[in-house]
Formats: sequence, C-alpha cells, structure tokens
Amino acid sequence: MTTQAAAPLAGRKEWIGLAVLLLPLLLVSMDVSVLYFAVPFISNDLHPTSTQQLWIFDVYGFVLAGLLITMGSLGDRIGRRRLLMIGAAAFGATSLAAAYAGSAEALIAARALLGIGGATLMPSTLALLRNMFHNEKQRATAVAIWTAALTFGISLGPILSGFLLEHFWWGSVFLINVPFMVLLVILAPLLIPEFRVPGRVRFDLVSSVLSLSAVLPMIYGIKEIAAHGVTPLRAGLIVAGLAVGALFLRRQQTRPDPMIDLSLFRRRVFSGSILMNLFAMFALVGFAIFTTQFIQTVLGMQPLEAALWSLAPSLGVGAAAPTAATLAKKGVNRGSIMGVGFLIALAGFAMITIVQADSPLWMLLVAAMFYASGLVVVMSLCTEMIIGAVPAERAGSASALAETCSEFGGALGMAVLGSIGTAVYRSSVADGVPAGLAPEALDSVRETLAGATMVAQATPGPRGDEVLAAAREAFATGMHAAAIGAVVIMGLAAIIAFTVLRRATVSAAATETQPELAPVG
Repeated sequence: MTTQAAAPLAGRKEWIGLAVLLLPLLLVSMDVSVLYFAVPFISNDLHPTSTQQLWIFDVYGFVLAGLLITMGSLGDRIGRRRLLMIGAAAFGATSLAAAYAGSAEALIAARALLGIGGATLMPSTLALLRNMFHNEKQRATAVAIWTAALTFGISLGPILSGFLLEHFWWGSVFLINVPFMVLLVILAPLLIPEFRVPGRVRFDLVSSVLSLSAVLPMIYGIKEIAAHGVTPLRAGLIVAGLAVGALFLRRQQTRPDPMIDLSLFRRRVFSGSILMNLFAMFALVGFAIFTTQFIQTVLGMQPLEAALWSLAPSLGVGAAAPTAATLAKKGVNRGSIMGVGFLIALAGFAMITIVQADSPLWMLLVAAMFYASGLVVVMSLCTEMIIGAVPAERAGSASALAETCSEFGGALGMAVLGSIGTAVYRSSVADGVPAGLAPEALDSVRETLAGATMVAQATPGPRGDEVLAAAREAFATGMHAAAIGAVVIMGLAAIIAFTVLRRATVSAAATETQPELAPVG
C-alpha cells in the first residue's frame, strides 16, 4: 500500500500519450473486421477462390498471433517506442500495398505483411501504457480505456467499411490507415517516453521462428481438413505444427531469458482464464463473418445499412460487462459468472440454427445479441483474473500471453467455423441449383455465395432467381452448421468454467518486486 501511495501520478502528458497509443490499437483491431462487408466487392474485382477468400481473412490474424510474443521480446531489446514507430511505418506502407492489390495473391501477401506490422503495434501499446501509469488506480483506468478501444475497434471496422464502400472502392478500407500511422510517427516522440529493459537483453531468433512455425501449419491443416476433408498431408501439417510447438515450449524451459514464463501456467486462475478468453474469441470473431454476410448478401442490404443493423445487438451487449463486474464485486464466483456467460452464448448460437434465408431480420439480431452478450461477460472478467493471478512485475508478460491467445482464438475461429460453413455450403448448393448451368457458372456458384450472386445476376428469367434462392438457402445451412460447432464449443467452455474456475479467486499477491522497465531518454 505504501508503494502504491508513493507511486507518482500521471499528468496531462501521459493521458494525451494514452490517446496517441489508442490510434494504432484502434486500427489494428479494426483490420480484423474491416473486410467483413468488402467481400462481395473484392470477389467482383479479384475473383478469389473460396480458399483464397478465407486466406484473405485469416492470414492477418495468423501472422499477428504468431508474432506477438516475438515482437514483445524485440521491444524489450530495442525499446518499446522505437518498435511502435517502426511498426507504424510498416503498417502504413503495407496498407498502401493492400489498397492497390491487383490480385487475390497480392492481397493475401499484403494482409500477411499487415499482420507483421500489427504484431509490432499491439504489445508496444500495452507495455508502454503500463510503464507510463505507475499509480495502480490510474493504471487500472488506463487499461480499461485500452480494452474499450480494442473492443470498439473491432465493432467500428464494419461500420467504417460500410461507409467507405458506399462511396469508394474496396481498397479505401485499407487506405484509411495511412494518415493515422503518419500522425502516430509524428506524435509518438513528443508525447510517449521510451522504455526498455535495463541491461543486455538477448533476442531469441530461434524461438521466434519456432513460435511462428508452430502456429501456421496447424491453422492451415485444420482449415483445409474442415473445407476439403482429411488427407495425410493435411493431418501431417497439424502434427508438424504440434511438434514444433513442443520444441518451442522445451526451449522456453531451458533458456535463462525465455520469451514465455511457463511457470505462469501452473496457476489455475491464469491458465483457466487464458483458455476461457480463447474460447470466447474463437466464437465471437469466428462467427462474425456469417452474421455480416447474411445481412448483406442473403438479405440484400447495402454495406452501410447492413453495418448499422449489425450494431443493433450492441444495445444489449453494452450492459453485459458492467453487470458481470457488479456481480463479481458482490462476491459471486467469477468462474460461475463465466459459465453462465457461456450458456447465454450457447443459447444465442442455438437460436441461429432456426434462422432461415427468408426469416425476419430481428431473429438474427436477437440471437446475435444473446451470444455476443454472453461472450462479453466472459471477456470482461478474463483480463481482471489474468492480471490478478500474477505478481505485478509479471503483468506485462501475462498481458502479452493473453493477447496472443485472444488473437489465436479469433483466427482459429475464423478458420474452423468459416471452413465448416464453406464445406456445408458447397455440399448444399450443388443439390439446389437448376440443371443446365454452364460448367464455369456452376463452379462459381459452388465456390462462394458472392459468386452465386454474380451468376444469378447474369442469368435472365426464373433460372437466375432459382440460382440465388438455392445459394441463399445453402448459405443459411452452412451458417447453421457453424452455429452447431459454436454450440459444442460453448458447452465445453461452460463445463470448464464451472469446474476448473469454480473455486478460483483473484489474488493481488504481487509481493515480488523487480525493477520496472527503465525509461530511456
């Protein structure tokens, strides 16, 4: 208590610096969701296959998740602010490349490079924030603002995307990043102090390569199996990823300066909360593409109108986090609250399975409100439990691990649930389209809903209407299959929350003391 009382209070410069740090955070989180409503436009222009379309979505999150820990370690070595500025410049440049990509392959490559830039930005913002605010109460407020900005960015992405697509070409959703990155490069040296770990910090390049090499083959193998079935090669990719992951963990155990402090996972509250957060992000991010495409393509709304309607569930979601926090303060067990949150999400996904192509919009929105509210309840408590489960000097590494698992969960959700929906769509649409379509047109219909829409528009008379109706029904069937997958995951997560975290309590036992990151310059 004495230490906290003596901790210096942050002043106006630090709070303005926080506002500057929110710029990259908003943009990086927006880039996770900004493509949701751009899919038909990209399909019309670049003609990606269904696999390429998934990679356009997935590769950003995969690379981002795979490099977060690496970039956190690099920031310790070269300075957090310096890494932030390098990342801002890289993010701006690759945003330009994505905006003017002339092929699906070029856009996938640009999205991968954006993931590298994003991985430099996210850990830098949180680490700098924690060193700018030394007072515990001020730091808690700053972290709450940081978390709100992250969530807001994911929600804002589709809205901004819809507005831009109403007035400009699809590349504008990337081009919007550039002026903000330029602003960050200018303001960061003026308002944000530099911090790095005192003494010589060795950067472990081998661990960096191992971490990325573990994530990508596993995700790719899972996605390909879900979309096209099991083959020895696809199963082998998953096994290879797991093997590399084991090597990475072994290296962390034997090095004196590991990228990950594995001892943190021995604490049930920490490891359980990490897993709960991963489950929540898996479902929330992984299913978002279905609701947005259903509103836009199945119901035929314009991008901005669809984006605005997609905000309607937020009216109920806004009360979820405060309610969870109030119950926790009154002594209700946090594991039980999380379990109830997962059950509410399960109910929402179950409701999705009765939404048909001709169902009224309110059915989808109510179901989305239920599953999003339940997941926000979980996510709002996870950060508190993760930080409370570790000593204060380890809060930075704990946050990096939580962030990595959140990104990994979201990317994995997009891959698994997206691939399930795609596989079921292909199977269902083949049985519903009218006979006599040209082979090329039939291939387009089977690839994606956007391709089917294009074929329907080019096919005159009742046959075009039949193609569109069959494709929309098939998409709804694929969405139902993905929702069933989410129901299974939510049920599993609820069981774990009620059992593993039922007796877990947040402990502020941060009694170990180590020197904070030293300010430089």
